[in-house]
Amino acid sequence: MEVVRMTDMALTVKIPERDIPVYTEVDVVVAGGGPSGVAAALAAARNGASVLLIEQRGYLGGMATVSQVPAFCPYTDQIKPVIRGIGLEILLDMKSRMEETFQEAWKDRLDWVPIDAEILKRILDEKMMEAGVKVLYHTFVSQVLQQDGIIEAAIINNKTGTQAVKGKIYIDATSDADLTYLAGGQLAKGGDDGELQPGTMCFVLNNLDRNKFLSSAETHGHDLKHAINKAKHEGRLRVARDWAGISWLNDHTAGFNFGHVFGIDGSNTDDLTRGAIEGRALVEHITGWLREAIPGFENAFLTLTGEQIGIRETRRIIGDYIVTADDFLACRSFPDDIARNAYFIDIHMAKPTSGMTMVRLSPGESHGIPYRALLPAGIQNVIVAGRAISTDRAAQGSTRVMPNCFAMGEASGTAAAILAKTGTRETRSIDITDLQRRLVRQGAWLGEQINERY
Repeated sequence: MEVVRMTDMALTVKIPERDIPVYTEVDVVVAGGGPSGVAAALAAARNGASVLLIEQRGYLGGMATVSQVPAFCPYTDQIKPVIRGIGLEILLDMKSRMEETFQEAWKDRLDWVPIDAEILKRILDEKMMEAGVKVLYHTFVSQVLQQDGIIEAAIINNKTGTQAVKGKIYIDATSDADLTYLAGGQLAKGGDDGELQPGTMCFVLNNLDRNKFLSSAETHGHDLKHAINKAKHEGRLRVARDWAGISWLNDHTAGFNFGHVFGIDGSNTDDLTRGAIEGRALVEHITGWLREAIPGFENAFLTLTGEQIGIRETRRIIGDYIVTADDFLACRSFPDDIARNAYFIDIHMAKPTSGMTMVRLSPGESHGIPYRALLPAGIQNVIVAGRAISTDRAAQGSTRVMPNCFAMGEASGTAAAILAKTGTRETRSIDITDLQRRLVRQGAWLGEQINERY
């Protein structure tokens, strides 16, 4: 290995050329095992494609399991489910395996359903095995080899070493548009001044008394708003927002989405490291305050913090179409819709002194997500699914949540299988009518007009 000094400020190394073994060759390579990657892999496999799913952790689920996000955002437009298909299937399967008292309480509800991360991990393992998806854990993509806008191979790294995987179609479900970034695709990040939404270190507390907490909820607030404001005023609590998301798994255990860590870029490892350290310290501070201030939490035991701080926003691709806030507000539909979104625009403050941005649609309203927004400009055989799709910043504050990611993932996996079967690597050549018909027949909801058509 040769060490080359480029400037006084930059030191580089030159790695010798070497032959890299090919680990496998499949129809569809999916990078990332969060909700979008899970749905993409299942949809592609169920439509007859051979699939490799690459995940850097030892389990699937993304923010729901890695970061312990305590609840799924709404699946409905407040009247009917707009997220159906694989996403709804997974939600219902998880609910069916949780405690009987939980099942009774949540049997008819699809919005803000608490997540049991361990049950979810097992369900996703089982579904991958049933569908014949090849899963490779503890692995990440470090490089892509491309020619003329077509990715020929992805280079992966894990304990085994460095290998290559080859696919006809690649699905970028990394949340941070990692494949697109490595391929030199066009990207945007954050706001006009580079601001990013903060991260949150979610956590789980045990040994709680839910009944005691609820009996005093009028005083403290179900979301602790009153208690938080009082403690902030007295200088006893160091959080920016007067809100805590609490999701009860049973009468003694709850997950918390509470507190922010600012200035975290989830595509930067130094920031992720700082986020982990500061996030755990903040959770310790919050837990101590909860024990002292909140009835029912006197004996709270901190069971778990996220493996990674929860990330709301990093890169987003510049695609063939950019979904905008105007599209959201107009409830716009597109001829190539592959999913619908009804979640409100939810942009968390970039600084402790900034405000929240929340814009809601009326009950029963939603907007379309076009297939074109999943296609990174200048790259031929990559489909992006999840929070990194092509949107403006405001629309990303709405489309980014996990139920939407399931829907976009199912669409990308179905499209990839169709393309692989025809032998083309040109994602823009797909028959949209065929894709929409398959999605509807798989249970997806693309709006009344499209669903009635098929």
